[in-house]
Amino acid sequence: MDLVRFMVGSVFLSEGIQKFLFPAELGVGRFLKIGIPWAAGMAPFVGAVEIGAGLLVIVNVLALYSAIALLIDISVAILSTKVPILLGRPLGPFSLPKLPSYGIWSFLHEARTDWCMLLGCLAVILQARRDRRSS
Repeated sequence: MDLVRFMVGSVFLSEGIQKFLFPAELGVGRFLKIGIPWAAGMAPFVGAVEIGAGLLVIVNVLALYSAIALLIDISVAILSTKVPILLGRPLGPFSLPKLPSYGIWSFLHEARTDWCMLLGCLAVILQARRDRRSS
């Protein structure tokens, strides 16, 4: 389970840092392109959550609450960036990226790392709950 926590935490930590290092590509600019409301405030907020919660998951401190925050983070990412691919059209304010195809197979391909992070967050949450019960 330590490896799963390290994987989940390190991916979110890295992504959070990159939102600040490369704001045009991965921070505010990306949030604007996707259609995230209040992009100028949301991008740094999400980056800070990813950095803080990612670190806490890695060191297994407040892992339950940190993984819940990251589960919300990745769920919004899937909804805003991958569900439009599944539907083949924009979803509310969320734009549709230009891809060769849309639908279930394109969605599954584009969402592969997001699903890994979502399932990893769930695994951390379940383990943290087990750890709390046994102590």
